[in-house]
Amino acid sequence: MSETQTHQNAAVKASFDPANGVATLTLAMPGKVNVLNDVFGHGLKEALDWAKGREGLRGIIIGSAHKDFCAGADIDGLYAERDAARMHKVVTELCALYREIETSGVPVVAALTGSALGGGYELALSCHHRIALNDARVKVGLPEVQLGVIPGAGGTQRLPRIVGIQPALEMILQGQELRAPKALKGGFVDALAESPEALHQAAVKWIHENPKVKQPWDEKKLRIPGPRPGSPDARNIFMGACAMIAKRTAGVFTAPKRAISAMQEGISLKFDEAMKIENRYFVELAISDQAKDMIRTLWYYRNAALKHEGLPKTDDAGLASVAILGAGMMGAGLAFVCAQAGMKVFLKDIKQEALDAGVAHFEAELAKKRHLDDAAKKALRDRMVPTLALEDLEGVDLVIEAVFEDLDLKHRVTKETEPRLSANGIWASNTSAIPITDLAAASAHADRFIGLHFFSPVEKMPLLEIIKGKETSEETLARSLAFCRAIKKLPIVVNDGYGFYTTRVFSAYILEGAQLVAEGHDPVLIEWAARQAGMVVPPLQVFDEVTLTLGLKAMKQGRKYLGEVVDNAGTALLDKIVNAHKRPSKAEGAGFYEYEGGRRKRLWPGLAELAQGKPELTGVEYIADRLLFAQCVQAAHCVADGIIEQRRDAEVGAIFGIGFAPNTGGPLSYMDRMGLDRVVEKLDALAKEAGARYTPPAQLRELAEAGRKYLED
Repeated sequence: MSETQTHQNAAVKASFDPANGVATLTLAMPGKVNVLNDVFGHGLKEALDWAKGREGLRGIIIGSAHKDFCAGADIDGLYAERDAARMHKVVTELCALYREIETSGVPVVAALTGSALGGGYELALSCHHRIALNDARVKVGLPEVQLGVIPGAGGTQRLPRIVGIQPALEMILQGQELRAPKALKGGFVDALAESPEALHQAAVKWIHENPKVKQPWDEKKLRIPGPRPGSPDARNIFMGACAMIAKRTAGVFTAPKRAISAMQEGISLKFDEAMKIENRYFVELAISDQAKDMIRTLWYYRNAALKHEGLPKTDDAGLASVAILGAGMMGAGLAFVCAQAGMKVFLKDIKQEALDAGVAHFEAELAKKRHLDDAAKKALRDRMVPTLALEDLEGVDLVIEAVFEDLDLKHRVTKETEPRLSANGIWASNTSAIPITDLAAASAHADRFIGLHFFSPVEKMPLLEIIKGKETSEETLARSLAFCRAIKKLPIVVNDGYGFYTTRVFSAYILEGAQLVAEGHDPVLIEWAARQAGMVVPPLQVFDEVTLTLGLKAMKQGRKYLGEVVDNAGTALLDKIVNAHKRPSKAEGAGFYEYEGGRRKRLWPGLAELAQGKPELTGVEYIADRLLFAQCVQAAHCVADGIIEQRRDAEVGAIFGIGFAPNTGGPLSYMDRMGLDRVVEKLDALAKEAGARYTPPAQLRELAEAGRKYLED
């Protein structure tokens, strides 16, 4: 029997077993991940040629030496490239390599022992068969639209030909990543295996059983699952996809629209012609401003924040037990998140009915975790202790106070409960606006007092805004960041000041929405203008969700810190809606909108009667400018005032915390892209016609005069 033959280059370790005729190409790029770059392309091409040259070759298995199969595109190269011709050359060469894999004349199997995303999953799609490890941690998907591009190595053409038009559209347009068991059900992988060894054996077996396999698109007659290309049903699916994109994003994201076009135009063509269409759309997007701004924030800044770059670190946070004060929806959600991270959690309230509601919320979240077996669910549930008794909190390592936004109340709670902390315990407030330094005045250990501002619903919202008081120690910050990592949240770290960062920017947005209503702008136009600007949720809708009552309380509180600057026609309008017309929130069934059975139905017609009159200047563009610049000027003030230390946090906080237009990359990116000189000009004009709140800070003027940016590449 002949010995196994081997070959290795900078990207691939290859072997050939003459006994079974199978070559295994193991992606093994330097570092921890396989990414698509020149090293990958040259290495895989060389290894493929080597394998095809083996006498007696019956098939090829492509696997990975790393945790994941392949992480997709080299983001550094994608972000840096602005030349269309060079980008086209890169993508067409990669597509040619993938085409060579599937036309090699032997069956090729993708062995997915780890996740395959983006271009990595496109590599798997170019193989004839895909076997994944039966592990929920293994995922496949095409998330490119989330960075402003589309799949560029055949994803828009291969996937619909394998799983059908509608499932392919759903994955690509939503940037879905499917866990292996779910991927099998949808046909996104072909089989599962219980171990890497079993996976390899199954791949060899499949190769031997399918010696003459071809891709569906290389057969004489293509048959795809579901409606055939060009049929009325297929046209309806594409029309529905366009409608869905318009509804969800108001058409401000270019990538989803181009993905639909690429798929619809290519699905009826011969495969090689279809690939030319995908290539063209990919290149257009890849060199665009929108993609560059989205990549910078949603990839680089987000990852830097997740890695806590530039922030203090500790090996041991010493936070094994947590007490949550307040069993409302936020407190109960926090209890679940902490218990899920393996911590002992005490959910404390002063009323049994509130505690019962908090426990019910916890149980409802637990029921959603269908991937957990009964034992795992019980273990998670047992980590949470609901209590009315203060003495149960004795020796707890971390207290997160989540009671009502009232300084005196929070001071009383701190004085009463802080003595129960362990010797080095941390006190954290989930306040959304009250300065941490003021809250810490009631603490005996202000150095161990910090702000942890979570966002609702806390089980879903990724952001955690960490606020340093004047006396908060670096050790406390480091331990809080370790806690943040344990509960898998995305942190920004800001300095103290009323409203911190996110509340300050978010309040400007929703209050400007109320002001526009008071001025007589059509509420329907206001909501649509916000969507057209890229805002995730329009201002009047989200105001109803956070409650108008809370807005009024916040303004009363804000007057203590900001003076009469918070008062205008919009705040007077809110007072009338809540107090005169009894329309406090979505939860109460009436706000800016009317609701039926808890579902939003229409804007309240009575808003027109509360307006001051008809504005001389209105329209989608004008209103969109007002809504975006109201937020941008507050972001600029936060940078100028030192609340924002690392400018990445302004972008990450705005997009992941309050839904600022992701298509722009964030408020600083938006201003940079417009040009700061033009921004100052627009802000001055708005300040003159709409109010002094638009006046740009001196720092912004200085940057504009110097021809600089907030975010230097």
